[in-house]
Amino acid sequence: MVGKFLGSLFGAAAARSSDADQGPAPVLDQNTVDLGASGVALDALRLEIRQAGSGVPTLIYSQFRQIDDLLAPLVAHMQQTGASTEQVVLAGAIISDYLPTSLRTYLMLPKSARVHGSRETTSLLAQLATLHSTVLNLNQQVRSGAATELAIHGRFLQDKFDLGSLHLEGQ
Repeated sequence: MVGKFLGSLFGAAAARSSDADQGPAPVLDQNTVDLGASGVALDALRLEIRQAGSGVPTLIYSQFRQIDDLLAPLVAHMQQTGASTEQVVLAGAIISDYLPTSLRTYLMLPKSARVHGSRETTSLLAQLATLHSTVLNLNQQVRSGAATELAIHGRFLQDKFDLGSLHLEGQ
């Protein structure tokens, strides 16, 4: 018991000194933090959709999975290449709010309302179609934004280092 007490005292001191030796922790920007949270939320949503699989019509399940299939690589791409704050917030809202809220609300309905062709199912499908088109648009914006940024940077480098514009004296 005394050994545990002494070990905890000296172990904590050793851990504190090793943390101090490593220097300050790297500072992450808010977009990086938000995208990390969106990735975790997307994993949780994917699990929730799988668990609800038998409680929803196949078309609903399929539409959720299509949106997930677009969002997963989009979030990964945004983490690697960066994105504007607006794009990160929109992706986060879709992943953390719009999709889970739609799914949970639908699952709270009586089983008789969660059948193919019901008014509630048709309404959810319309919402999912809107979210799908929004995700497609966001995907296009993120990827074209990166391409535009790269093209602008390429033009800058070409203007800066264009050998055709350099002239040696006397030539």
